[in-house]
Amino acid sequence: MSKSKSDTKTPVKRSFRPIGWATDRFKRILRFALKLLIIAVTAAAVIVFIFRFVNPPVNYYMASEWYRLGEMKRHWVPIETFPDYMARSVVAAEDANFCHHSGFDFSSIQKALSGKGKLRGASTLSQQVSKNVFLWHGRSWVRKGFEAGFTVLVEMLWTKERIVEVYLNVAEFDEGVFGVGAAARHYFGVQPNKITRLQAARLAAVLPSPKTRSASRPTAFVRKRTSQILSGEATIAADGRADCFQ
Repeated sequence: MSKSKSDTKTPVKRSFRPIGWATDRFKRILRFALKLLIIAVTAAAVIVFIFRFVNPPVNYYMASEWYRLGEMKRHWVPIETFPDYMARSVVAAEDANFCHHSGFDFSSIQKALSGKGKLRGASTLSQQVSKNVFLWHGRSWVRKGFEAGFTVLVEMLWTKERIVEVYLNVAEFDEGVFGVGAAARHYFGVQPNKITRLQAARLAAVLPSPKTRSASRPTAFVRKRTSQILSGEATIAADGRADCFQ
């Protein structure tokens, strides 16, 4: 019996792409991603380097508070204008080992992860500056990743003195009050160069909760914290832990 035309099936031609095609595409994507990463890191490094000499402008958080409150107090003051104990008070309160690490206090991080320390204590002055100057506030892992990257750049491209100077001028001390220069006038009605040792410790005691603490109307907790900072400030002055920025 002969087969009809309908019984005859035309073989289906299948296109074939070698495995190398997928590999080449992956390589192109990888090269593109690498180029983007290099550009991003280079741009970030340039910005960080510029801010070693140029004072940082109003950041995202300052602008949002300005919009929310309708006003903002901020006055940039060079670090040499402050009494030495002002910088020491902030370092003693926030990062006593500031001079002994390169941006990350791994011993404090380990204690925080093991539950033996506070997570805030694991955040160094360099990390806080990176967050306050270059990033937004938040607790996401993405932001923490950017924070780590900027912290490395800040430690590489800035001096320790510059890190402290920027922190003294960008930290929040009350709602809409940024920097020690504005805080000195806001709380005590004094010029930054006239801050007393007690007032310096009071300002440092407000950190890291300026919205719930007051330097001019201190609670029992703030008074206790002030005494601890006064002691810590004297200690780091005596044992050399303030030498890198003074």
